[in-house]
Amino acid sequence: MRISIRAVAVTAALTTVAATLAAAAPASGGAAALRVATYNLSLNRAVEGELEADLSSGTDTQAQAVAEVIQRTRPDIILLNEFDYVEGGVAADLFRDNYLEVGQGGADPIEYPYAYVAPSNTGIPSGFDLNNNGTIGGGDDAFGFGLFPGQYGMAVLSKYPILEDDVRTFQNFLWKDMPGALLPTAFYSPEEQDVLRLSSKSHWDVPVQVGRRTVHVLVSHPTPPTFDGPEDRNGTRNHDEIRFWAEYVGPGRANWIYDDEGARGGLKPGSSFVILGDQNSDPVDGDSVPGSIQQLLENPRIVDPLPTSAGAPEAAVLQGGANTSHEGDPRYDTADFADGAPGNLRADYVLPSRQLRPVGAGVFWPVRSDPLSRLTGEFPFPTSDHRLVWVDVRVPGGRG
Repeated sequence: MRISIRAVAVTAALTTVAATLAAAAPASGGAAALRVATYNLSLNRAVEGELEADLSSGTDTQAQAVAEVIQRTRPDIILLNEFDYVEGGVAADLFRDNYLEVGQGGADPIEYPYAYVAPSNTGIPSGFDLNNNGTIGGGDDAFGFGLFPGQYGMAVLSKYPILEDDVRTFQNFLWKDMPGALLPTAFYSPEEQDVLRLSSKSHWDVPVQVGRRTVHVLVSHPTPPTFDGPEDRNGTRNHDEIRFWAEYVGPGRANWIYDDEGARGGLKPGSSFVILGDQNSDPVDGDSVPGSIQQLLENPRIVDPLPTSAGAPEAAVLQGGANTSHEGDPRYDTADFADGAPGNLRADYVLPSRQLRPVGAGVFWPVRSDPLSRLTGEFPFPTSDHRLVWVDVRVPGGRG
């Protein structure tokens, strides 16, 4: 049965890869197996309405390819980054109906009865000259970079019920209201600081009911730490967008946090959660403010399952360029960026809380000799420059 989307609108070898992807964590001891994934699938379009039109056809080749990646990996819960927001959840419905629920490239269809979408800060005009170029207007002067409202948005799809009445969104939280924020106050005027939101897209706490256990799916897509100047406004914003979740799940009450309904505080202690998203931050390489992603990776309440692939280290060697000077292990890379700079990076994360024991993890990045590499390829990519990242966890008391 399809449950209606809640659109909160303001109005190695193929056999090895296949076996790995098919091996869901076995349920035991009253624990449910749950596969959780994040995928920046680049289903963003250049103009408003274009994604809806493409998804209506059922024949868009990129949508078919990213749907096949999801069908091959078969997550139970998945975050889609760079999926344009369309009021009413229309785009997410079309993607499910015309692509996910239709077998692609020999893969079996997959159904997600539950979905959640909400507005994004991208493309919403701020009314200020946020990039200080002397004019007001365009993507750089929006609350989050975008050429129209909702470009580069997000969607959560789930096989398990989403507790919509308990969802918390933080789209309107102001950057200046984070204690110790790295907000470059010399760059932004006091008037700009009074309206500038922390989230470049949004932060959502989406509770999902897995048997008797509620798992809080914490999703976001921080801005890339580039495309700015010496003030590093995007780098510092990326750091603080990541920090938001570290504080939200932390041991303190974080009463400075407020959601879009005015409720204060972070996640209730003892809650199970998983942090999902393209965090645009590599632990070692790239342009992040030092320590940005470590705020999550080194958090005592969080487990890093360290998903790997065979295709990423192969690509690093074959592509060369900036990859040759990287200090990080390329096995963990999740994004195939420009070889000149920054090279391939680990940007996408599935980070469960310690209550959710990881029993498997991976990055969908086949080696070139694998027939499934047709789904990743090289620039211009048939799908995305990011790879789907998945983690299998056991959910205590999760059996329905």
